[in-house]
Amino acid sequence: MYDAAVLIGRFQPVHNGHLALLREALAQARQAVVVVGSAFQARTPKNPFTWQERAQMLRAALPEPERARLTVLPMRDYYDEPRWAEAVRQAVAQATPARARLALVGHFKDSSSGYLRAFPGWDLIRMERQGAIDATAIRDAYLGASASTPEAALAPWAPHIPAATRAWLEQFAHTAHYPALQEEWRMLRAYRDSWACAPYPPVFVTVDALLRCQGRVLLIRRAHAPGKGLWALPGGFVEPHDTLWQSCLRELAEETHCPLPEERLRQALRAVRVFDHPERSQRGRVITHAYFFDLDNDALPEVRGGDDAAHAQWVAQEQLAGMEDQFHDDHWHIIGQLLGQPAASTPAADALQRQTP
Repeated sequence: MYDAAVLIGRFQPVHNGHLALLREALAQARQAVVVVGSAFQARTPKNPFTWQERAQMLRAALPEPERARLTVLPMRDYYDEPRWAEAVRQAVAQATPARARLALVGHFKDSSSGYLRAFPGWDLIRMERQGAIDATAIRDAYLGASASTPEAALAPWAPHIPAATRAWLEQFAHTAHYPALQEEWRMLRAYRDSWACAPYPPVFVTVDALLRCQGRVLLIRRAHAPGKGLWALPGGFVEPHDTLWQSCLRELAEETHCPLPEERLRQALRAVRVFDHPERSQRGRVITHAYFFDLDNDALPEVRGGDDAAHAQWVAQEQLAGMEDQFHDDHWHIIGQLLGQPAASTPAADALQRQTP
């Protein structure tokens, strides 16, 4: 028997396929360690539930004796697989005894299962896929419910969802989060449908501007879905007849009314980086070019929201660490990388302290 069997997933939401893998982990090891991915970020139609809510679903799906053998570890998306894999290894090491014999439980479903190869020192307990159940289809039925109630929309999926998960989803539908997620789900569905007939999925090119001045960073609040109400860097799509630089200046002016002349921005430019992780945006394949401008100790330019920005504001740099779940897409990570600030360590130790041994 293994000391611990590790199960990695997003569990958005927990379904019977997940539960089968979890039961196998508990059968093969003294301890099951579940790494819940996409933690600490804002709610989206792809990741509608917090890691704490998903931990509740996992525990509620197990009988009481087995819950005591379950440890749940939150893990953020780093948009960098080697870095993510190392963070997982470190978190699991904190949760298991020294020199523990470890195994990884999973099955190769599609390209998203490539992470199973990222832990060569762990044995792999390979399981066949448990039926055709898929969390994406459950989310689409749940968030796409319009004329029917959420309960009715979930009814066809009842044989594939633990009773506790279904009850949790029905209760969640009465929160303010549910209609907001539905609105964003519909927007994204219509967005993808608009280019569904293209011979190949399009690749979108965007620009983002990161301005720092007097230890503050210029942010906007998004006025529209996706990410309505979330913080973001000023930016947007590249216009057909603009260069990347021209698009960056245009979006900065439209969304913040920043009065700085082009020459001052050229002087302040410190870096340009490309962020191209395939999963960085729910709108599709979006490659962004982020421009970092450091204004040092200039007077703070007056700003106000405009165009796609409901609000523009200078935010103290030291406040950003606690704002991860308030940002759109990967903008929190972009800021951290451009400012040379590594993302705060995953609070696995805190999560462990709150769980019954």
